[in-house]
Amino acid sequence: MMLKLIPFSVQCSGFPILRISFPGYGILLPLVLCCSCTAVFAQQEAQLKKIVSSIAETFTEQEDLAELTERLSFYLSHPADLNRITPEQLKEFFFLSPVQISNFFTHIRINGKFKDVLELQSVEGFDLSVITMLTPFVTVKEDQGIDFKKAGKGSSEFTLRYGQLLETQKGYSSQSGSKYTGGPERLLLQYRYKLHDRAAFFLTAKKDAGESFFSGNNKNGFDFISASLSIGKTGRFKKIIAGDYSLQFGQGLSLWTGSSFGKGEDVAGVAKKDTGLKPYSSANEYSFFRGIGVTYNLLKSIDLTSFISFRDLDATLTKTADGKYTLSAINTSGLHRTVTENERKGSLGLLLYGLAATYSSNNTDLGITAYRSGYQHEFITGNQRYKQYNFSGRELTNLGFHYNHTFRNIYFFGEVAQSIPGGAALLSGAMASLSPRISTVLLFRDYTKEHISFYSKAMGEGTTAANEKGIYGGIRISLSKKWSAAAYGDFFWFPWAKYRIDEPSAGYELSGRLSFNPDKTFKALLSWKTKHNEQNAGSGQPVNPVVPVRKDNYRLEVHWQTSRKTTLQNRFELTLYQKGNGNKEYGYMFYQDVSYQPMSSRFSGNLRLAFFHTPSYNSRIYAYEDDVLHGSGSGVYSGKGIRSFLNLSYTLSRHLRVWSRYAVYLYPGETKTGTGLDEINGNTRSDIRLQIRYRF
Repeated sequence: MMLKLIPFSVQCSGFPILRISFPGYGILLPLVLCCSCTAVFAQQEAQLKKIVSSIAETFTEQEDLAELTERLSFYLSHPADLNRITPEQLKEFFFLSPVQISNFFTHIRINGKFKDVLELQSVEGFDLSVITMLTPFVTVKEDQGIDFKKAGKGSSEFTLRYGQLLETQKGYSSQSGSKYTGGPERLLLQYRYKLHDRAAFFLTAKKDAGESFFSGNNKNGFDFISASLSIGKTGRFKKIIAGDYSLQFGQGLSLWTGSSFGKGEDVAGVAKKDTGLKPYSSANEYSFFRGIGVTYNLLKSIDLTSFISFRDLDATLTKTADGKYTLSAINTSGLHRTVTENERKGSLGLLLYGLAATYSSNNTDLGITAYRSGYQHEFITGNQRYKQYNFSGRELTNLGFHYNHTFRNIYFFGEVAQSIPGGAALLSGAMASLSPRISTVLLFRDYTKEHISFYSKAMGEGTTAANEKGIYGGIRISLSKKWSAAAYGDFFWFPWAKYRIDEPSAGYELSGRLSFNPDKTFKALLSWKTKHNEQNAGSGQPVNPVVPVRKDNYRLEVHWQTSRKTTLQNRFELTLYQKGNGNKEYGYMFYQDVSYQPMSSRFSGNLRLAFFHTPSYNSRIYAYEDDVLHGSGSGVYSGKGIRSFLNLSYTLSRHLRVWSRYAVYLYPGETKTGTGLDEINGNTRSDIRLQIRYRF
């Protein structure tokens, strides 16, 4: 199937709306313009949902997924010009592999500027599926000089979200002992301002359920407030950020904050695409720095990024006999609902500063990072065996060297990191396009048990880049225009004890996926994943042997666009869990989704009805759930019950849009749901969300 280049276009708010090559259509133009804005928004948001849902389960933090949707939504409203797009911007489209990004800029150097977006089909490695995903976020603008009226005008976006669990949880009842200090409502306020690529301002204010609001320990309103002001392209200064910011360098071994992918069949997602210094816009309350960051173009191909951050972290402190405090762990949840959680809030000061130098040429990127962390109180290691090599002391230095190089159709990438005190970590891999139909990746990692990094999101089985060795391999094959297949295998070893594993252990994970996509209206997916690892047989035993643990997932999924207004999605999933010689647990989940999105209507909505049965939390199933804008994530299906949600959206004007959501879990036969302070009397757990967004 070939894309056709069509010469003329009509645009609305910067989006390509209609392309006409027939002279008799002039009289229809006013009618098209009346409905095209709404139609294009519907089409593009449907495409955004399809893209995000395909990778939702590879994210460990829902805030990270929200950060990704926010970035893509910005490009929906402000498409990037293909003739002016930077490597940093192109890296934000996660579905592009490093090889494809390299081929994109090689194409421009050889053939000159793009005349039309659809010329992407002539870039090596850009197949129809990639072009379909990319086109809503990019454009080609005619070079007509500077429009001084628009040059000084930026865009603003204000979003307010309210959510609440409708049933009363134990933590809000008038009981003695531990309870929540605030109300059950969840609030999120965000303001975004961007002046092209010259300046930006971000403000995020958040209150979690159970946190006080203008009362108790929080008399200033929102529990979490984040803001940043960034200025770009000022002489040799490429970026200047004051306030909250994130840093992403190399493959995430030594320094990486913000969104990141886990393991999956997507070959493009395995090699990380770092974006360096950027303003922080997420609602995650831990994964950022607060201070000043600057990127300076030292030489033509060399950038120098310097940064300093001072902020207070949440930590569990212990007072010693001499009146000093020590700490064993940093709390990263950002929750301050109880007296104990509020006592931990901001109890640990952290001063962090460092430098990063990067060299970029046509086919090679090199970089070094060095930063030092100074903590207000001293870390101590616990008595548990798996904590023997944890960080102790107050000062930590992290060093890293990363590289990537494209040689013909092969992309080499890797990073070496060293912590002082501590040990080394190594990651190295290669990605190749063996043919227009076959892409592969191979990655090796070796993280010593002594390596320490609190800001690491490197590829691996564990949550930290320490005490792990592994080999990962993946392949994607386009069998034909209708059929494609993908598979990966990951084999890992832990040289030392881990949490709930008292001795060295090993395991592996295998996954495969077969996709059938005969046309734009139908797609079917069949996938399988098995994971084998090891774990302590129990807890609290004098001798605790390690036993094998196995979990399998089998999934059949169908997407079917029955009309221009309605889309159906079905999924049936089976799960198997077994630990040691214990009984096997079999679980299942089935859901039916219905999406209604008329192309010329202000109204849209979607509904899910799901049935699930898993014997325990061990055999739980995850599934992506639609939500209000930027509120998407994966739902957890555990126990025996029914799950349903309804999302509605209405566009009041070109500036104003509202969303609403009602979601409910029903557990027949149960008298209580949840545990601890989250316990609810009854078998129902329901939740509402309301959101309003105003653009100007």
